[in-house]
Amino acid sequence: MDNDIHSHAGSTSGKDVRRPGAALQPFQLLKRIMPRGLYGRSLIIIVAPMVLLQFVVTYVFLERHWQLVTERLSAKTVAEIALLLSEYEEDPTPQHGARIVARASQHLGLPVAFLDGEILPEAPSSTEGLLADSLGDELRQRVTRPFWLNTDQYTRYVDIRIAYNGGVMRVLSPASHVYASNSHIFLVWMFGTSVVLIFVAIIFLRNQIRPIERLATAAESFGMGRDVPSYRPQGASEVRRAAQAFMEMRARIQRQIEQRTAMLAGVSHDLRTPLTRFKLQLAMLGEGPEIDELRADINEMERMLDDYLEFARGHQGEASEETDLTELIEEVRDDSLRKGHDVRLELHGDLNVQLRRNAFKRCLTNIVDNAGKYANHVWVTAIRDVDNDDNGGSIDIFVDDDGEGIPEEQMEEVFRPFYRLDAARNLDEGGTGLGLAIARDIARGHGGDITLSRSPMGGLRAVIHLPV
Repeated sequence: MDNDIHSHAGSTSGKDVRRPGAALQPFQLLKRIMPRGLYGRSLIIIVAPMVLLQFVVTYVFLERHWQLVTERLSAKTVAEIALLLSEYEEDPTPQHGARIVARASQHLGLPVAFLDGEILPEAPSSTEGLLADSLGDELRQRVTRPFWLNTDQYTRYVDIRIAYNGGVMRVLSPASHVYASNSHIFLVWMFGTSVVLIFVAIIFLRNQIRPIERLATAAESFGMGRDVPSYRPQGASEVRRAAQAFMEMRARIQRQIEQRTAMLAGVSHDLRTPLTRFKLQLAMLGEGPEIDELRADINEMERMLDDYLEFARGHQGEASEETDLTELIEEVRDDSLRKGHDVRLELHGDLNVQLRRNAFKRCLTNIVDNAGKYANHVWVTAIRDVDNDDNGGSIDIFVDDDGEGIPEEQMEEVFRPFYRLDAARNLDEGGTGLGLAIARDIARGHGGDITLSRSPMGGLRAVIHLPV
């Protein structure tokens, strides 16, 4: 392997870490409450104005329209009562009173009784509520006599009593005569239609969001190195345009990689031909120190050609498959032990993931062997992190060593192709400077990344972050 470095930061999740007890601003609290998906936010955009409209309409109806209707019905009823009372006072005989009661019941639908010798009840009159206020105001203006009313005792009637000379006129007015009793029908229709409209909006919006979700899934899968052969543009014209642009971009990237791989493969093949002739000629020259040095140089050139070709080819030539990282990491550990490196494992959780197995094994091998080359001990830790914001969470692989490490300002530079360290790592080991570049290219090809930092073991820590 070459002079690459490995490292890892204590935390790679990139999550927003807040100080304990820190108060959330209203805007921050709203952002945390609001759904993060396009479907949820679009649904709120549709439902929130509808709910707000319901509140406004309900307020206007109950506080304005209902009040106006109730006042007009109360005025009409009180006017009828005042007319009946004035007719009775003109001729307060029992016969005339009986005729008034019969006419009121027949033509006005008002149960009326003239109770001579009675007085108003001592219990307090109803004084609260829209109906009591409306009836009380009308009775004061039109009748101008002592009165008593009860709007709560009966569910279908309102008890109205008015004092006159020598008695009390009692009227049990039907509730429908004095206030709008069918308001619930309006509310039922209003809320019922709203539920139907929201249900239709949910179905329609779901059908519009689904193509966007499929496009996002296809893009994520392509970024993770997974194939989506069944994907095709669907949905609205804008979504179809975005999907078509994505498919064209994917085709261009794949074509560019294929062209680069073919070119480098041709170069590698052309260079291997003279190298093979050199090896044959050296075999015919016999043995000797000079011959051994030439043979070592040729072998080094072949390794360099392999690295160049691997870097150019990347990870595109292999199909992704369900892989148990526990088994793969143990294979890398066993290979490294055979090379004389002291590697210790610590694995946590379910480590099954969809990836290109051989490519990712090379990525991990580059990191572990690089650590083992410049340190006495290597620790490999794999942890699965289940994150609600991430579809299936992620897997973080930490590779720690107790070597000398590298300067912090060079921790990003070492990922550049052909970059070679000077003092921190021994340059006499040879190599092309492509090990870490290949490893990061493979990690990013799976939608992840590799980062370096100081290790708690004293050396470097490399973190391979792999979304699931």
